[in-house]
Amino acid sequence: MITRKSLSRRTLLRGVGTAIALPALDAMAPAFASSQLPGPKPVRMAFVYVPNGIDMKHWTPDNEGAFPASLPRILKPMEPFRNDFTLLSNLTHNGGRALLDGPGDHGRCCGGYLSGIQPRKTFVDIKAGISMDQIVANQIGGQTRFASLEIGLEDARQAGDCDSGYSCAYTNNLSWRSETQALPPILDPRALFERLFGTGAELSPEARARQAKYRKSILDFVMGDTQKLESNLGPTDRRKLDEYMSSIRSIEKQLERAEKDTARINPGMDKPYGIPADFAEHFKLMTDMITVAFQADMSRVVTFLVSREGSSRAYREIGIPDGHHPLTHHMNKPDLIEKVTQINTYHMTQFAGWVEKLKATKEGDSNLLDNSMIVYGAGLSDGNRHTHEDLPTIIAGRAGGYIKPGRRITSRRETPMSNLYLTMMDRMGVKVEHFGDATGRLNGLDLG
Repeated sequence: MITRKSLSRRTLLRGVGTAIALPALDAMAPAFASSQLPGPKPVRMAFVYVPNGIDMKHWTPDNEGAFPASLPRILKPMEPFRNDFTLLSNLTHNGGRALLDGPGDHGRCCGGYLSGIQPRKTFVDIKAGISMDQIVANQIGGQTRFASLEIGLEDARQAGDCDSGYSCAYTNNLSWRSETQALPPILDPRALFERLFGTGAELSPEARARQAKYRKSILDFVMGDTQKLESNLGPTDRRKLDEYMSSIRSIEKQLERAEKDTARINPGMDKPYGIPADFAEHFKLMTDMITVAFQADMSRVVTFLVSREGSSRAYREIGIPDGHHPLTHHMNKPDLIEKVTQINTYHMTQFAGWVEKLKATKEGDSNLLDNSMIVYGAGLSDGNRHTHEDLPTIIAGRAGGYIKPGRRITSRRETPMSNLYLTMMDRMGVKVEHFGDATGRLNGLDLG
């Protein structure tokens, strides 16, 4: 390998309307330094937001410090990864509270989740300002193909839930470029796939027809570039490239199946083409693509709105035909609380599946999970009472060796969530002195 030309980290395999970024390969190391992997691994940051709060009784362990032998029910799916995530207690979204209502609790807790908004005595809008993910994207986004990716699974306008009590702009968006400009999430897996692997160039009618004809695999379009690249790679890199291409092909197959099922199961439904009817399938498709984007360093900043805030989605696949949001206003009825807990656990099961995939994706002598910090949580704790303190929050990954996981960290009561954001921005290499209602950095998260 030392006699071969080193590859740029931004090498692309190109074809008609297609540009596939590559994962980290040994050949990307500097020339004559084949024994060294290509520099420090980038740290990735993602936020996975679930709606309507969480049943905190089945979320919070009894002890602080190292996790107990058995995790609470909702966190149970994460037991195989107990040493890969951290539970944060007593973080508060103070700006979600209000004396006079504007966009509603659901609008404030979601629309301002990443913006550190502060409470006002009177207002009709959140006026959240730029969200922290976009502060990071503005500073480091030039190092990747996409400064950030905004992804979601549900839109209130499609669900028919937009009314005077809920502002679609706030319940549908986590990322804000400014206080008036939201960055709407991509909901359609096909749209996300084409964004990640398309060139963005306008194709001629002939080229578009050819692409449609060979839609079965974008890999066909880059076959020539792939074969040429493989001829200059060592056996380890050829294996890595083959595994990476297999992941892309697996996503394509999932998309094809989802699109066929959508056409069959939901004829005439007013929704983006190709969105799976099954929640778990939709979740897996989107997170598989986020994994590929992280693996190829296409983006290091992702927000993922699992379902829009205030969602009344039913989960018939687990035997719950009732709407999620109405269930959270359970009036302490045990049967309704049980259904909420089942939904919370179902969401966590999907997240645990993604964590497993990130951990299995090797990157040098570690893996994608170790080089990431993935926040999973909600903007409400008790969905029945709409409480904004002690928000359910976990952070998966080690952030490149910065975070010591496998434990619960309990901060002082009413510690602003913005303290966590300042700490995360530091780890992303973005130094900000003040953000939202932060009172400082979050103590105890680092290895020290």
